[in-house]
Amino acid sequence: MPSLSGQHLNLWKKGLGQVPDSVWAQTELETLVLADNGLCEVSERIGELRRLRMLDLGHNQLTSVPEVLGEIELLSDFLYLHDNRLSSLPEALARLKKLRYLNISGNEFVCFPECVCEMAGLIELRVTDNLLTSMPDSIGQLSRLRELHLRNNKLATLPEAVGELRELRQIDLRESLGFAAGVSCVAAAVGED
Repeated sequence: MPSLSGQHLNLWKKGLGQVPDSVWAQTELETLVLADNGLCEVSERIGELRRLRMLDLGHNQLTSVPEVLGEIELLSDFLYLHDNRLSSLPEALARLKKLRYLNISGNEFVCFPECVCEMAGLIELRVTDNLLTSMPDSIGQLSRLRELHLRNNKLATLPEAVGELRELRQIDLRESLGFAAGVSCVAAAVGED
């Protein structure tokens, strides 16, 4: 039985396989948890949930997310997309300017999704356990970023733009083998010269 409390719907680990249409009709939802349900796709109807502030699609089998997610401009608290099979994100997600927390860890990203660099409200970004070999210079646009988690990727360096992240307090590069250059700009970004 789903856990429904006002504007919050928790369908975590219910073995759904696909999201019931009745979920999309609940347009008052602010929180939707669909984690760990074996989902292979999410309907474009998710765009009808205009009041969402928190969305958890983690621990599924998604290879893509709907472009219409970018139209949910109130999505501000968190977006969990971790532990799926994503290798890209739709450019439309760049419109999520209020989003503060994004987790895209445990996916198949080889290239860092550029749209993330336009999410100006991000405070915490988790991109661990992917296949990234580089980060774009545009990462410097995330001026509010405090935590950047890049553990267990294939990074050899970081762009100088990381030094522009004046709010950055924590960066996790553990097990990103070959990482050597760029350490000075990270130290500067966290105030440790």
